[in-house]
Amino acid sequence: MKSVSAVTLWWVLLLVSRLGATRKGSPEEASFYYGTFPLGFSWGVGSSAFQTEGAWDQDGKGPSIWDAFTHSGKGKVLGGETADVACDGYYKVQEDIILLKELHVNHYRFSLSWPRLLPTGVRADQVNEKGIKFYSDFIDALLKNNITPIVTLHHWDLPQLLQVKYGGWQNVSMTKYFSDYANMCFEAFGDRVKHWVTFSDPRTMVEKGYETGHHAPGLKLHGMGLYKAAHHIIKAHAQAWHSYNSTWRSKQKGLVGISLNCDWGEPMDISNPKDIEAAERYLQFCLGWFANPIYAGDYPQVMKERIGRKSAEQGLDLSRLPVFTLQEKSYIKGTSDFLGLGHFTTRYITERNYPSRQGPSYQNDRDLVELVDPNWPDLGSKWLYSVPWGFRRLLNFAKTQYGDPLIYVMENGASQKLHCTQLCDEWRIQYLKGYINEMLKAIKDGANIKGYTSWSLLDKFEWEKGYSDRYGFYYVEFNNRNKPRYPKASVQYYKKIITANGFPSPREVESWYYQALETCSINNQMLAAEPLLSHMQMATEIMVPTVCTLCVLIVAVLLMLLLRSQN
Repeated sequence: MKSVSAVTLWWVLLLVSRLGATRKGSPEEASFYYGTFPLGFSWGVGSSAFQTEGAWDQDGKGPSIWDAFTHSGKGKVLGGETADVACDGYYKVQEDIILLKELHVNHYRFSLSWPRLLPTGVRADQVNEKGIKFYSDFIDALLKNNITPIVTLHHWDLPQLLQVKYGGWQNVSMTKYFSDYANMCFEAFGDRVKHWVTFSDPRTMVEKGYETGHHAPGLKLHGMGLYKAAHHIIKAHAQAWHSYNSTWRSKQKGLVGISLNCDWGEPMDISNPKDIEAAERYLQFCLGWFANPIYAGDYPQVMKERIGRKSAEQGLDLSRLPVFTLQEKSYIKGTSDFLGLGHFTTRYITERNYPSRQGPSYQNDRDLVELVDPNWPDLGSKWLYSVPWGFRRLLNFAKTQYGDPLIYVMENGASQKLHCTQLCDEWRIQYLKGYINEMLKAIKDGANIKGYTSWSLLDKFEWEKGYSDRYGFYYVEFNNRNKPRYPKASVQYYKKIITANGFPSPREVESWYYQALETCSINNQMLAAEPLLSHMQMATEIMVPTVCTLCVLIVAVLLMLLLRSQN
C-alpha cells in the first residue's frame, strides 16, 4: 500500500474545502480580505529586453533567434511585426525611469539581452562594452531613484549564432556558454544587483520553441525536442547557481533563483479521482517539470512513468524524457535561493487518454483536457480569463510541494481587450484587485511571499501575437515613431495599493477605483489628440527645413543682386 504524500493530503484538504461550493465561485473568493502586506513587502513591475528595447542591431548587438524568427518573412508573427524598434526602450531609459517613479514601485524586473552583451553568445569571442555600459548605467539610474533591480539573465532571446552553430538548447554545450555569460553578468553587475533570475518561463520557451514551433527557433520536434531543451536548461540553471554560490555570493550577498510560469489546474469533477489525478498531473507537467529537479533532485514521478510508458509503446528503447545521473541529481537539488512564480489564469482539468499510436507529443503525454468556465470574466484574450482564486491555490500548492520556499511573484497581469485603445482599463483594475487580494490571503495562509511583480510596465511586443495584446500599465502608441507612453487608469490604482501596502478599508479601496477612472478620461483626450499632434510634427519636420532652404536661397539671390548693383 502506497503512503499518503503531502501533496495527496493537500488535494484531500482542498476537496473538503470545496464541498458545497458552486461552480460560479469559490469559498476562498466569497469575501474580500481587507488588510496589509508584511512590512518590507516589495512591489514592482516587469518587462523583458527583446519585447521593449528595440535597437536590434545598434551599438554592437548581435542577432538573436527572435530577430531571425521575426525577419524570416514567413508569417510567423501576427501582422508580420518585428521588435526591431518595439518600445524604443534602449533610447528611452530616463523616460521609463520617470514612469517607474510615478508608479511608486520598489523594484523593477527586467532582462539582459545575451546577444547585446555577447554578440556571438560566446564570451571568449567578444564582449560588447557598449552593451555592458548600457546596462550598467541603467542599473545605476534605477538605484539612484531607490528602485531595486531584479535581473533576468535569459528571457527567450538566445544569440542566433549559438542556434546556427550548435542547435541552441538541443545541445548540452549551451550549459557552458550560459555559465560563462552568467559569470560575466555577475562580475559586471553583481556589486549592485542582488536578485538574479536565471531563466524566465522556460516551459513556454521550450514548448513553443521546440514542440509547436510558434516561437523562435520555430522547431517542431514533437515529444522530443522540448524535453531535451528543458534538460539542458535545468543543468544550465544549476551550473549558474553553483558559480554564483562558490565565486560571488560571499562578496556580493545576492540571491539566485528561477522564474516558472504555471496556470492553476482545478479538477473538473471533485468527486472523480481521475480528474483529481489529472489536475495533479497538469501541475507536475507544468510547474513540477522544472521545480521538482531543483527542489527534489529529479523530474516528477508521474512524468517519468507516463513518458517512459508511452515511449516504450511507441517502440523506443529509451524514454523521451532524459535521465539525470545520480551525480547530476545531487548537483541540481537545492539550486535556488527563491522560487519565482508567474501566473495569469486557471483551467478546469479532466482526464482524457490519448493513444500512444498518435505519436509523441507533450499534449498527448499528459492525458488530459483543459476547459474554462463560461462564467469566468473574459478579458478579450483567447486564453486569459480572470480567476483570482486559482492564484491562491497555486501559491499554497508551491508552499506545500517545495518545502515552504521563499517566493517572489515574477509575472501576473492582464492583457487589454482586443481592438480597444481606451486608457480606462477597469477590467485590469478588477483583475489586479482580485489577484493581489488572493495573494494576500495566501500570505495569511502561511506562504512565504516576499514580492510581487505586475506584468508589465509598458505595452510591448508580444511574441507571435505582435502588438495585438497589450499588458502594460502605460499605453504605447506604436504608430508614432517617438513611441509616446500614456498612463492607463490602472497606474493610479496600482500606485494606491503600493502606497497603502494592501487594502486598508472598504471605503478607501472603493475610492481608489473612482479616482483612477477620473484621471484616465483626461489621458484619453491626450491620446485622442495624438494623431493630430503627429501630423503637426510631421508637417513641421517637412516645412521647417523647406522654409529654411528657401530663406537661404532668397538671401543668396538678394546678395547677388546687391553685388551686381554695386558693380
